[in-house]
Amino acid sequence: MHAAERERRIFEALRPTGFVSYRDLEVLLDASPATIRRDLTRLEESAQIVRVHGGAKLPEAEDSSGSRLLGTPFEQNITLNLAAKQAIGKAAAALCQPGEGVMIDGGTTTLQMCPHLEGLDLQVLTNSLHIVNALLPQAGTRILLPSGAVFREQNIILAPAGEESMPRFHAPRLFMGAAAIGPQGVMQADPVLVAAERRLIDRAEDVILLVDSSKFRTQSGTIVCGLDEIDTVITDSAIPADLKQRLADQGVMVLIADQQPG
Repeated sequence: MHAAERERRIFEALRPTGFVSYRDLEVLLDASPATIRRDLTRLEESAQIVRVHGGAKLPEAEDSSGSRLLGTPFEQNITLNLAAKQAIGKAAAALCQPGEGVMIDGGTTTLQMCPHLEGLDLQVLTNSLHIVNALLPQAGTRILLPSGAVFREQNIILAPAGEESMPRFHAPRLFMGAAAIGPQGVMQADPVLVAAERRLIDRAEDVILLVDSSKFRTQSGTIVCGLDEIDTVITDSAIPADLKQRLADQGVMVLIADQQPG
C-alpha cells in the first residue's frame, strides 16, 4: 500500500470521532508499527494530526464537529490569479458535450467554468453553493447536490468520510481543483475535502484537474490522489517544465489555457 493510500485511510478512520488508536491503524493499514509511526510523524509535522498516547487525533480546530476548513477562505482565494483561472475555466467548459452529465467540485477555478456552460443543457452534480448560484439562471442546466453540512468559509457541502452522501450519479468527467500539485500527487489543505473528492473520483471516468501554475509551487497538504489517477490537467503557460514532463510521463494530457490579451 502506497503512502498516499495509507494517509487517506488514516483520515477516514479519524473523521467519525477525531481519534484513532495505533492498534486500529495496524489492522486497517496492514503495515508495520515502524511504517505507521513514520506516517504519523509526517502528518504531525505538517500539522494535520496530533499524536497522543495510544494513537492520534485531529487538531482542535479540525475536529469532526467543527465547521471550518483548513486553507484559504473562498472569498480571499477568488481574487488570486483571476485572469488565469478564467482562461482555465473557459478551456474546461469547452470539453463538455451538450446534454451530458458532469461533476464539478467546488473551487475558485472550477467556478470559472459556469458562464461558459450556458446552452449546453448539462446535468451537473456539484458540492459548491457558489457554483449552484452561478448555474441557477441557466434554465437548461439541471443541478444535483449531495447531502452534508455547509462549510461557510468555502460555501461547500461536505459529509464525513464513510458517510454516503452522493446521489446515484455517474459522469464521464469530473472537474476538480487542488490546493497544490507536485510529484507526489494532487493535494488539498483539509482531510475533509480529500474524502469528498475521493468519492467524486470514484464516480468519474475521466478526472480533469483545473489548476493555475501557482499550485505547482506549493507542495503541502493531504494527498487526494496520485498523478496516475489524473487524465487531464488544464493550467497556464507558467507550469514548471519538469512537472509538465512528469505529467506527460504519467500519461496525463496537459492543456495550456493562456489568458486573452487586454
